[in-house]
Amino acid sequence: MPAADAIALSPPAGSRVAVVGAAGGIGRCLVERLLAAGCQVAALDLPASLERHPVPEGVIAHALDATDEGAVEDAFSAVHDAFGALDGLVNLVGFTRERVPVSETPLGTWEEVVEGNLSSTFLACRAALPLLHQGRNAAIVNTSSGLAMKPTPGYGPYSVAKAGVLALTRLLAQENAPRVRANAVAPSAVDTAFLRGGTGRGGDDASATRLDVEAYLRTIPLGRIADADDVVGPILFLLGPASAYVTGHTLHVNGGLLMT
Repeated sequence: MPAADAIALSPPAGSRVAVVGAAGGIGRCLVERLLAAGCQVAALDLPASLERHPVPEGVIAHALDATDEGAVEDAFSAVHDAFGALDGLVNLVGFTRERVPVSETPLGTWEEVVEGNLSSTFLACRAALPLLHQGRNAAIVNTSSGLAMKPTPGYGPYSVAKAGVLALTRLLAQENAPRVRANAVAPSAVDTAFLRGGTGRGGDDASATRLDVEAYLRTIPLGRIADADDVVGPILFLLGPASAYVTGHTLHVNGGLLMT
């Protein structure tokens, strides 16, 4: 195929994209790549996260707690005022807690983790859908985890919540076709502040990880831990025209840890 006729692997220039969780390691990389592609970007995240990592020039920032229904609705109302519609939504929100067996997990911890990963994704998708239905070739990309398909002891509420994100994504794909596509990425461990507690919870890229990296790498056929770019590329693909016939799909990004 001639290069001039090649299908772009990123959203076309001018696309309006909202990124929830934009101040995290993956989020910041994604925002930069979207800007480089000529997209209009709205960055949504916790106030403290946006303060620690201010958005680049030209990006619209909205502070919110993604588990707060009113705050999510207000943020997407502001996105509507700025853009009029959305062509893409990326949900990167989520966190986990210390590893504890299900038998020892307090109800409050279970509810906090499920709310922060699954309910937040639901609220963002629900608020964004009216804007996406007014957009051009609109697409949702939610973030799950390899732990949704291959649960590891100690990560009970996180694994269950991220499995719920996959079910929600498939449901959104069916309910909103053909106007809006919905897919998910399911990364393995990524070398960002997430492994150090999370951007919104005081973690930073220089702190020690909560993961035994050497032991983990022995399980990865590609022999290294993922970085943010490894996840951003698949997200851009799922947002763009090259994936126009892909919906309800989970793209595993894990260096071969889980092969399906």
